[in-house]
Amino acid sequence: MSIQRAGERYPGGDPDAGIETRHAFSFGRHYDPDNLRFGAVLACNEERLAPGAGFAEHPHSHTEIVTWVVEGELTHRDTAGHTTVVRPGDVQRLSSAAGVRHEERNDGDVPLVFVQMWLAPLEAGGEPFYEIVRGIADSTPYALPEAASMLHVRRLEPGERTAVPDAGFVYAHVVRGTVRLDGEELGPGDAARVTAAENLALLATSDAEVLLWEMRARA
Repeated sequence: MSIQRAGERYPGGDPDAGIETRHAFSFGRHYDPDNLRFGAVLACNEERLAPGAGFAEHPHSHTEIVTWVVEGELTHRDTAGHTTVVRPGDVQRLSSAAGVRHEERNDGDVPLVFVQMWLAPLEAGGEPFYEIVRGIADSTPYALPEAASMLHVRRLEPGERTAVPDAGFVYAHVVRGTVRLDGEELGPGDAARVTAAENLALLATSDAEVLLWEMRARA
């Protein structure tokens, strides 16, 4: 298991334009050949957009893009014809497949905070696909078979435990609160990368929200 603290993330975005980003993986000018991916996860970006700020239309391909809003509302538009407002508790997924363009904005009057995760599909190409699950319930897994992965959203009360999936790769991102994993204290923005996870559990030491990616080992 390896831990990446919130303060160890690579800074990015455009603060002058109201965009602040913290990258968990090699990204843009922060190139690190030893930190390109973990399992299927290619990126885990913490994004903060001021009111009126956003990312202009830009392309993606061969990537599964999953978005989790922490605070505020995210307006999504794409060239496949979808316009959606994503709120806390919703899981948004955009399969960029052979190619799609989208834009993401904070059209509200309060700051927007969201986590965006990119995963590598098992096969490249295909038709773009969009889906949003409104208000996903605690402990309800969200399957992403195209990337041989499953997202578990856990909202925990102090003292509550939750099992970490036994899997070839597990990526745990703390959205809010504090938890303990195998003796390590994790706080907001911290992440754990676990290989060959077996018989592990998270213990909440405060009210907490954690995103857990369960991924199979790949040849």
